Amino acid sequence: MIKNRNPFIYFIITFGMFLPCFLSAQEKMPNSHYVAYQPASSISIDGKLEEKEWGKVAWTSDFINIIGRDHPAPKFSTRVKMLWDKKYFYIAAELEEPNLWSEITKRDAVIFHENDFEVFIDPDGDTHHYYEIEINALGTVWDLILKKPYRDGGPADSSWDIDGLKKGIHLDGTLNNGEDIDEKWTVELAIPWKAFNDFYSNKKSPENGEQWRVNFSRVHWDTEWKEGQYIKKTDPETGKNLPEYNWVWAPQGAIAMHKPEMWGFVQFSKIVAGEGPADFVEKAEEKVKWELRQLYYLQKAYFKKHKKYSEDLTTLQKESEWRFSEDLKMEATASKFEIKFPIIDQQKVWHIREDGKCWDTTLKK
Repeated sequence: MIKNRNPFIYFIITFGMFLPCFLSAQEKMPNSHYVAYQPASSISIDGKLEEKEWGKVAWTSDFINIIGRDHPAPKFSTRVKMLWDKKYFYIAAELEEPNLWSEITKRDAVIFHENDFEVFIDPDGDTHHYYEIEINALGTVWDLILKKPYRDGGPADSSWDIDGLKKGIHLDGTLNNGEDIDEKWTVELAIPWKAFNDFYSNKKSPENGEQWRVNFSRVHWDTEWKEGQYIKKTDPETGKNLPEYNWVWAPQGAIAMHKPEMWGFVQFSKIVAGEGPADFVEKAEEKVKWELRQLYYLQKAYFKKHKKYSEDLTTLQKESEWRFSEDLKMEATASKFEIKFPIIDQQKVWHIREDGKCWDTTLKK
């Protein structure tokens, strides 16, 4: 049995192994999850959410502070529902808002400079090649692909436009009018599966029970009504805009949405909405991937301190509070590393490397 110097937690993995979970105070293994069912009839994408199909599925938990539950709770509630069929991934969002404000009309502008709703999707969960969609109360969209997170050197590609995207916005109030108090705005999206063909696979849609990494974010700015328009509130000492709020479904542990390993899980079920529940399945492989992720974090911290990566686990262990499983193997140079964890019963090897990509290969017999 592997022990660490601090109190430890062991997860019992279904294939008969014990794995130490390398959790720090800042990084907690994600536990936000949602089962998406299928609609019995068509969905009209108008933002009103009036179809009976939406009434048959549950809302997610209310969004929380992007850092976590121990930080100030959001001023206004935000929640999401999901459905899917062979053609589309349907997303419905409800955002409480007393001051409806939106001015950006140009596609692929930086939408989060205003209040917005955001969707993040990583189909295969390797933290690379993922998708982001932002939308404001006018229905203006910014859709982009990231080949890897910004922290790992990934640029954003805004040239990607979702062919066939359906969107609807409904305003419960009056837009850009500070003379009244508004209630909320609702967003409805139908994202065609073919939009993910660039990096996902040539499958037409997810399989029953398949899980994708997904997160949702809401950016909110404090505003005030002056001279017939909303303007962002400023810090009276500096004159600069007050920082935005970031409220999310799955907390990130930092003010940073581009940590895909922290996103939630959406499990796709072929059960028709309202015809019975499907249990969310916690996959053992996610605990393996999380263990490798902790080592990625340690290597990044080591590099920041020493300007190079550790070339062996023994040296890395001296920089940490953890003792590592003997099953872990690492190949490293000063500028690169790859850590492997073989799972004998599953006939797989899980890998992680210096740019954060986490993937599996089949064990050689």
